[in-house]
Amino acid sequence: MASASTPAASTQPALPSGLAVFKTVPYAFILPEIVSGTWVWILVAATSVSFPLLQGWVMYVSLSSCLLSLLLLLSYIFSLHRNSENWKVLDSLYHGATAILYMSAAVLQLRTPRGDGVRLSQLTLAFALLPLVQFFAFITTFLYILHAFNIYYQ
Repeated sequence: MASASTPAASTQPALPSGLAVFKTVPYAFILPEIVSGTWVWILVAATSVSFPLLQGWVMYVSLSSCLLSLLLLLSYIFSLHRNSENWKVLDSLYHGATAILYMSAAVLQLRTPRGDGVRLSQLTLAFALLPLVQFFAFITTFLYILHAFNIYYQ
């Protein structure tokens, strides 16, 4: 005779809210993403290059990603998700798409032309700040990728 047992309910981990956001692994990456993305934005704004279209894309990606990540962080802190499974999908899609956009911005930052038609004092500043922008752009890209994969495999 087969025993009548109830199937084990698959329990999904609860989405964090309040200050628990900073203690839960994939969600704790949001604050470093915002900080390093802000550094990208500040450093790009401080540089002067001869072809501003590339810098404009990097500026757009970093600024919009910082603002959207800040809104996402605030929604987790104030528990606007109401522990819905759709928020995990939204979070994974957002961080995956943002990782792709940041990768394009970081690669474009590597290809930024330097020094054509720029005064010597600005040229020195551009040479000093562009490697920092590249570094923070790739760090931010890595954080977004790490967050997207952790959410996806959770």
